[in-house]
Amino acid sequence: MPKNSRKTTVRPSPERREELLVTAAEVFAAQGYNATTVRRIADAAGMLAGSLYYHFDSKESMLDEILSTFLDELWARYDAVLASGLGPRETLEALVTESFREIDRHRAAVAIYQKESKHLRDQPHFHYLADSQARFEEAWLGTLERGVAAQAFRADLDIRLTYRFVRDTVWVAASWYRPGGQHSPEEIARQYLSMVLEGIAVRA
Repeated sequence: MPKNSRKTTVRPSPERREELLVTAAEVFAAQGYNATTVRRIADAAGMLAGSLYYHFDSKESMLDEILSTFLDELWARYDAVLASGLGPRETLEALVTESFREIDRHRAAVAIYQKESKHLRDQPHFHYLADSQARFEEAWLGTLERGVAAQAFRADLDIRLTYRFVRDTVWVAASWYRPGGQHSPEEIARQYLSMVLEGIAVRA
């Protein structure tokens, strides 16, 4: 070896890392976290299982990055809506629209969150899932309560029941929505809101 030569380390590219996370998210969403092995993710990515450890130290760290990336982006958008000073009906409409946009961007991550968060949040590495759930409740319940107080929504509205209905019917779309399909997330949000708001808006 020449005297002045030195060994160089080639770092994984961010693009390749992102590709692997997308693949892992699809596998987790389809098979479930516990049933998914590192080898299965590697097979889907077209690489050896040992090579995957060059990018991630465990399947847990992959899942953590998938979920935290989705939630960080979702909350950045939710927080912007909540801080914008919109009325309660407009806030509800904006939250629903941002939710469908996130399903478009992170469909597999949403599906994983729906299926896995209940038992994952008890694990030390995923305690932030419980914090996020509490923030969801605060944001949606607060918006509905403001709407009732402002007479934008019906006075007899069961706030908590409505929250659960809206939450579940919005996020279940991750099970059937496919990015690039016939309807954009904004179009789906408009159709959804036209059905829901007829049931909770004050009638003229």
